[in-house]
Amino acid sequence: MSTHNEKPQADWNDIHIAYQVAICGTLTAAAEALGVHHSTVLRRVNALEQRLGTKLFHRHARGYVPTEAGLLLTQTAENTQNHFDRLLGQLQSTDSQLTGSLVITSVNSLSDYLIPLLAEFCQRYPQIKLEFAAESRVLKLEHGEAHVGIRPGKKPSNPDYVVQHLAKVASSLYGSAQYVAKHGLMQGLEYHQQHRFVSTIAPFSMVAAMRWMNDTLAAEQITMRVSDFTGFVPAIRSGFGIAPLNCWQAYGDNSLRPMLSPPPEWQFDLWLTTHGDMHRSAKVQAFTQFLKQRFAEDKARLLGAF
Repeated sequence: MSTHNEKPQADWNDIHIAYQVAICGTLTAAAEALGVHHSTVLRRVNALEQRLGTKLFHRHARGYVPTEAGLLLTQTAENTQNHFDRLLGQLQSTDSQLTGSLVITSVNSLSDYLIPLLAEFCQRYPQIKLEFAAESRVLKLEHGEAHVGIRPGKKPSNPDYVVQHLAKVASSLYGSAQYVAKHGLMQGLEYHQQHRFVSTIAPFSMVAAMRWMNDTLAAEQITMRVSDFTGFVPAIRSGFGIAPLNCWQAYGDNSLRPMLSPPPEWQFDLWLTTHGDMHRSAKVQAFTQFLKQRFAEDKARLLGAF
Protein backbone atom coordinates (compact mmCIF):
# COMPACT_ATOMS: atom_id res chain seq x y z
CA MET A 1 0.00 0.00 0.00
CA SER A 2 1.50 3.35 -1.03
CA THR A 3 1.58 6.49 1.07
CA HIS A 4 2.06 10.16 0.23
CA ASN A 5 5.53 10.01 1.84
CA GLU A 6 6.88 7.41 -0.58
CA LYS A 7 9.45 8.74 -3.09
CA PRO A 8 9.07 7.82 -6.77
CA GLN A 9 11.44 5.05 -7.80
CA ALA A 10 13.20 5.61 -11.15
CA ASP A 11 15.07 2.90 -13.01
CA TRP A 12 18.65 4.02 -13.83
CA ASN A 13 18.12 2.64 -17.35
CA ASP A 14 15.22 5.09 -17.84
CA ILE A 15 17.39 7.98 -16.63
CA HIS A 16 20.15 6.89 -19.00
CA ILE A 17 17.66 6.81 -21.88
CA ALA A 18 16.41 10.30 -21.01
CA TYR A 19 20.04 11.48 -20.87
CA GLN A 20 20.62 10.13 -24.38
CA VAL A 21 17.50 11.92 -25.65
CA ALA A 22 18.79 15.17 -24.14
CA ILE A 23 22.24 14.95 -25.77
CA CYS A 24 20.98 13.55 -29.10
CA GLY A 25 17.97 15.86 -29.44
CA THR A 26 15.59 13.36 -31.05
CA LEU A 27 14.07 9.99 -30.19
CA THR A 28 15.43 8.47 -33.40
CA ALA A 29 19.01 9.59 -32.74
CA ALA A 30 18.83 8.42 -29.13
CA ALA A 31 17.42 5.06 -30.20
CA GLU A 32 20.25 4.62 -32.70
CA ALA A 33 22.86 5.46 -30.04
CA LEU A 34 21.27 3.00 -27.60
CA GLY A 35 20.62 0.26 -30.16
CA VAL A 36 16.88 0.07 -29.46
CA HIS A 37 13.67 0.95 -31.31
CA HIS A 38 12.51 4.57 -31.08
CA SER A 39 9.16 3.42 -29.64
CA THR A 40 11.06 1.94 -26.68
CA VAL A 41 12.71 5.30 -26.05
CA LEU A 42 9.36 7.10 -26.22
CA ARG A 43 7.72 4.62 -23.84
CA ARG A 44 10.53 4.77 -21.28
CA VAL A 45 10.72 8.59 -21.30
CA ASN A 46 6.94 8.87 -20.88
CA ALA A 47 7.00 6.34 -18.03
CA LEU A 48 9.83 8.20 -16.30
CA GLU A 49 7.96 11.51 -16.54
CA GLN A 50 4.84 9.85 -15.14
CA ARG A 51 6.71 8.36 -12.19
CA LEU A 52 8.44 11.66 -11.41
CA GLY A 53 5.29 13.69 -11.94
CA THR A 54 7.07 16.31 -14.06
CA LYS A 55 7.83 17.04 -17.70
CA LEU A 56 11.44 16.46 -18.67
CA PHE A 57 11.20 17.65 -22.29
CA HIS A 58 9.45 20.17 -24.46
CA ARG A 59 8.28 18.32 -27.58
CA HIS A 60 8.88 20.17 -30.86
CA ALA A 61 8.64 19.08 -34.47
CA ARG A 62 12.41 19.25 -34.76
CA GLY A 63 13.15 17.34 -31.56
CA TYR A 64 13.15 17.17 -27.78
CA VAL A 65 14.43 20.11 -25.68
CA PRO A 66 15.00 19.54 -21.94
CA THR A 67 12.85 21.47 -19.46
CA GLU A 68 14.45 22.88 -16.32
CA ALA A 69 13.76 19.56 -14.61
CA GLY A 70 15.16 17.72 -17.63
CA LEU A 71 18.39 19.75 -17.48
CA LEU A 72 18.79 18.95 -13.79
CA LEU A 73 18.26 15.24 -14.42
CA THR A 74 20.61 15.03 -17.43
CA GLN A 75 23.37 17.02 -15.74
CA THR A 76 23.22 14.68 -12.77
CA ALA A 77 23.13 11.67 -15.12
CA GLU A 78 26.23 12.94 -16.93
CA ASN A 79 28.11 13.35 -13.64
CA THR A 80 27.05 9.86 -12.60
CA GLN A 81 28.21 8.41 -15.93
CA ASN A 82 31.58 10.13 -15.57
CA HIS A 83 32.00 8.74 -12.03
CA PHE A 84 31.05 5.30 -13.32
CA ASP A 85 33.61 5.53 -16.15
CA ARG A 86 36.24 6.64 -13.64
CA LEU A 87 35.41 3.68 -11.41
CA LEU A 88 35.83 1.29 -14.33
CA GLY A 89 39.24 2.79 -15.06
CA GLN A 90 40.29 2.38 -11.42
CA LEU A 91 39.07 -1.23 -11.37
CA GLN A 92 40.94 -1.99 -14.58
CA SER A 93 44.14 -0.49 -13.17
CA THR A 94 44.19 -3.11 -10.41
CA ASP A 95 45.07 -5.74 -13.01
CA SER A 96 48.70 -6.71 -12.40
CA GLN A 97 48.82 -9.33 -15.14
CA LEU A 98 50.20 -8.81 -18.64
CA THR A 99 46.93 -9.92 -20.22
CA GLY A 100 43.76 -8.42 -21.62
CA SER A 101 43.12 -5.67 -24.13
CA LEU A 102 45.10 -2.45 -24.51
CA VAL A 103 43.69 0.38 -26.61
CA ILE A 104 46.22 2.72 -28.24
CA THR A 105 45.13 5.96 -29.91
CA SER A 106 47.04 8.24 -32.25
CA VAL A 107 46.61 10.17 -35.49
CA ASN A 108 46.29 8.41 -38.83
CA SER A 109 49.48 9.94 -40.24
CA LEU A 110 51.54 7.99 -37.67
CA SER A 111 49.98 4.62 -38.47
CA ASP A 112 52.74 3.44 -40.82
CA TYR A 113 55.34 4.13 -38.15
CA LEU A 114 53.47 2.78 -35.14
CA ILE A 115 51.89 -0.42 -36.46
CA PRO A 116 55.23 -2.28 -36.94
CA LEU A 117 56.12 -1.32 -33.35
CA LEU A 118 52.76 -2.65 -32.17
CA ALA A 119 53.48 -5.94 -33.94
CA GLU A 120 56.87 -6.14 -32.20
CA PHE A 121 55.23 -5.46 -28.83
CA CYS A 122 52.68 -8.24 -29.42
CA GLN A 123 55.50 -10.69 -30.13
CA ARG A 124 56.99 -9.86 -26.74
CA TYR A 125 53.64 -9.93 -24.90
CA PRO A 126 51.34 -12.32 -26.78
CA GLN A 127 48.70 -12.33 -24.02
CA ILE A 128 48.03 -8.59 -24.48
CA LYS A 129 45.57 -7.91 -27.29
CA LEU A 130 46.08 -4.50 -28.88
CA GLU A 131 43.49 -2.22 -30.45
CA PHE A 132 44.74 0.76 -32.46
CA ALA A 133 42.40 3.72 -32.90
CA ALA A 134 43.88 6.16 -35.44
CA GLU A 135 41.74 9.27 -35.79
CA SER A 136 41.92 13.05 -35.51
CA ARG A 137 39.47 13.09 -32.59
CA VAL A 138 41.24 13.01 -29.24
CA LEU A 139 39.83 9.99 -27.41
CA LYS A 140 39.03 10.55 -23.74
CA LEU A 141 41.28 8.40 -21.57
CA GLU A 142 39.21 9.32 -18.50
CA HIS A 143 36.15 7.71 -20.10
CA GLY A 144 37.99 4.51 -20.95
CA GLU A 145 37.97 5.19 -24.72
CA ALA A 146 41.70 4.37 -24.81
CA HIS A 147 44.49 3.43 -22.40
CA VAL A 148 47.47 5.13 -24.08
CA GLY A 149 47.57 8.16 -26.37
CA ILE A 150 50.36 9.19 -28.76
CA ARG A 151 49.65 12.74 -29.89
CA PRO A 152 51.62 15.33 -31.88
CA GLY A 153 51.68 19.06 -31.21
CA LYS A 154 51.12 20.93 -27.96
CA LYS A 155 51.61 19.18 -24.63
CA PRO A 156 48.25 17.83 -23.38
CA SER A 157 47.06 19.83 -20.38
CA ASN A 158 44.47 17.52 -18.75
CA PRO A 159 45.44 17.46 -15.03
CA ASP A 160 44.35 13.81 -14.68
CA TYR A 161 46.79 12.65 -17.38
CA VAL A 162 50.37 11.47 -16.98
CA VAL A 163 52.12 13.16 -19.92
CA GLN A 164 55.61 12.16 -21.09
CA HIS A 165 57.66 13.60 -23.93
CA LEU A 166 58.19 10.81 -26.44
CA ALA A 167 60.20 12.32 -29.29
CA LYS A 168 60.90 15.22 -31.58
CA VAL A 169 60.00 14.59 -35.22
CA ALA A 170 61.50 16.47 -38.17
CA SER A 171 59.78 17.17 -41.49
CA SER A 172 60.95 18.33 -44.89
CA LEU A 173 59.84 18.61 -48.51
CA TYR A 174 60.26 15.47 -50.62
CA GLY A 175 60.01 14.71 -54.30
CA SER A 176 60.38 11.60 -56.41
CA ALA A 177 63.76 10.67 -57.83
CA GLN A 178 62.43 11.54 -61.30
CA TYR A 179 61.18 14.94 -60.11
CA VAL A 180 64.56 15.80 -58.58
CA ALA A 181 66.39 14.74 -61.75
CA LYS A 182 64.20 17.09 -63.80
CA HIS A 183 63.71 20.07 -61.47
CA GLY A 184 66.64 19.91 -59.05
CA LEU A 185 66.77 20.47 -55.30
CA MET A 186 65.90 23.55 -53.21
CA GLN A 187 68.65 25.51 -51.44
CA GLY A 188 66.05 26.74 -48.94
CA LEU A 189 62.35 27.34 -48.47
CA GLU A 190 62.61 30.69 -50.23
CA TYR A 191 63.53 28.90 -53.49
CA HIS A 192 60.08 27.52 -54.14
CA GLN A 193 58.88 29.48 -57.16
CA GLN A 194 59.92 26.98 -59.83
CA HIS A 195 58.45 23.94 -58.11
CA ARG A 196 55.10 22.13 -58.14
CA PHE A 197 53.46 21.01 -54.92
CA VAL A 198 50.92 18.55 -53.51
CA SER A 199 48.71 19.98 -50.76
CA THR A 200 45.54 19.05 -48.89
CA ILE A 201 41.91 19.98 -49.43
CA ALA A 202 41.51 21.27 -45.86
CA PRO A 203 44.19 23.74 -44.71
CA PHE A 204 45.54 21.80 -41.65
CA SER A 205 47.10 25.07 -40.50
CA MET A 206 48.00 23.63 -37.10
CA VAL A 207 50.89 21.83 -38.88
CA ALA A 208 53.90 24.08 -39.48
CA ALA A 209 54.70 22.72 -42.95
CA MET A 210 51.11 23.13 -44.08
CA ARG A 211 50.94 26.63 -42.64
CA TRP A 212 54.02 27.56 -44.69
CA MET A 213 52.45 26.14 -47.86
CA ASN A 214 49.14 27.92 -47.23
CA ASP A 215 50.84 31.26 -46.59
CA THR A 216 53.58 31.09 -49.24
CA LEU A 217 52.62 29.19 -52.38
CA ALA A 218 50.72 30.62 -55.33
CA ALA A 219 47.56 28.74 -56.31
CA GLU A 220 49.05 27.68 -59.66
CA GLN A 221 51.93 25.91 -57.85
CA ILE A 222 49.48 23.41 -56.33
CA THR A 223 48.98 20.65 -58.90
CA MET A 224 47.16 18.18 -56.67
CA ARG A 225 45.18 18.22 -53.43
CA VAL A 226 44.50 15.13 -51.29
CA SER A 227 42.16 14.61 -48.34
CA ASP A 228 44.86 14.05 -45.72
CA PHE A 229 48.58 13.46 -45.24
CA THR A 230 48.36 9.75 -46.12
CA GLY A 231 47.90 10.80 -49.77
CA PHE A 232 51.22 12.63 -50.02
CA VAL A 233 53.53 9.67 -50.68
CA PRO A 234 51.40 8.16 -53.51
CA ALA A 235 51.04 11.63 -55.08
CA ILE A 236 54.80 12.28 -54.89
CA ARG A 237 55.59 8.91 -56.45
CA SER A 238 53.03 9.56 -59.19
CA GLY A 239 54.85 12.73 -60.23
CA PHE A 240 52.35 15.39 -59.11
CA GLY A 241 55.07 17.38 -57.35
CA ILE A 242 56.69 17.74 -53.96
CA ALA A 243 55.07 17.64 -50.52
CA PRO A 244 56.01 17.76 -46.83
CA LEU A 245 56.65 14.43 -45.12
CA ASN A 246 57.83 13.39 -41.71
CA CYS A 247 61.44 12.35 -42.24
CA TRP A 248 60.83 8.81 -40.98
CA GLN A 249 58.41 8.27 -43.90
CA ALA A 250 61.23 8.57 -46.45
CA TYR A 251 63.88 6.74 -44.45
CA GLY A 252 65.56 4.10 -46.62
CA ASP A 253 63.22 4.78 -49.57
CA ASN A 254 65.29 5.64 -52.62
CA SER A 255 62.18 6.70 -54.57
CA LEU A 256 61.71 9.68 -52.21
CA ARG A 257 64.36 12.40 -52.15
CA PRO A 258 64.65 15.28 -49.65
CA MET A 259 64.47 18.63 -51.42
CA LEU A 260 66.32 20.43 -48.59
CA SER A 261 67.50 19.90 -45.03
CA PRO A 262 64.64 19.66 -42.52
CA PRO A 263 63.63 23.21 -41.51
CA PRO A 264 64.06 23.51 -37.71
CA GLU A 265 60.75 25.37 -37.43
CA TRP A 266 58.94 22.34 -38.88
CA GLN A 267 59.93 20.06 -35.99
CA PHE A 268 57.13 18.97 -33.69
CA ASP A 269 56.81 17.03 -30.43
CA LEU A 270 55.15 13.68 -29.77
CA TRP A 271 53.53 13.17 -26.37
CA LEU A 272 52.79 9.89 -24.61
CA THR A 273 49.66 10.17 -22.46
CA THR A 274 48.05 7.82 -19.96
CA HIS A 275 45.37 8.40 -17.35
CA GLY A 276 46.53 8.57 -13.76
CA ASP A 277 44.25 5.69 -12.76
CA MET A 278 45.70 3.38 -15.41
CA HIS A 279 49.30 4.60 -15.59
CA ARG A 280 50.80 2.06 -13.18
CA SER A 281 48.92 -0.99 -14.43
CA ALA A 282 51.26 -3.71 -15.64
CA LYS A 283 50.17 -3.71 -19.28
CA VAL A 284 50.33 0.09 -19.61
CA GLN A 285 53.77 0.19 -18.01
CA ALA A 286 55.00 -2.61 -20.29
CA PHE A 287 53.79 -0.77 -23.37
CA THR A 288 54.98 2.72 -22.46
CA GLN A 289 58.46 1.49 -21.45
CA PHE A 290 58.75 -0.47 -24.68
CA LEU A 291 57.63 2.49 -26.78
CA LYS A 292 59.99 4.98 -25.12
CA GLN A 293 62.91 2.64 -25.67
CA ARG A 294 62.10 2.08 -29.36
CA PHE A 295 61.59 5.81 -30.03
CA ALA A 296 64.92 6.60 -28.34
CA GLU A 297 66.66 4.01 -30.53
CA ASP A 298 65.03 5.54 -33.61
CA LYS A 299 66.00 9.16 -32.88
CA ALA A 300 68.18 9.58 -36.00
CA ARG A 301 65.42 8.33 -38.29
CA LEU A 302 62.81 10.59 -36.68
CA LEU A 303 65.05 13.66 -37.06
CA GLY A 304 66.03 12.94 -40.65
CA ALA A 305 69.73 12.31 -39.92
CA PHE A 306 70.32 9.82 -42.72
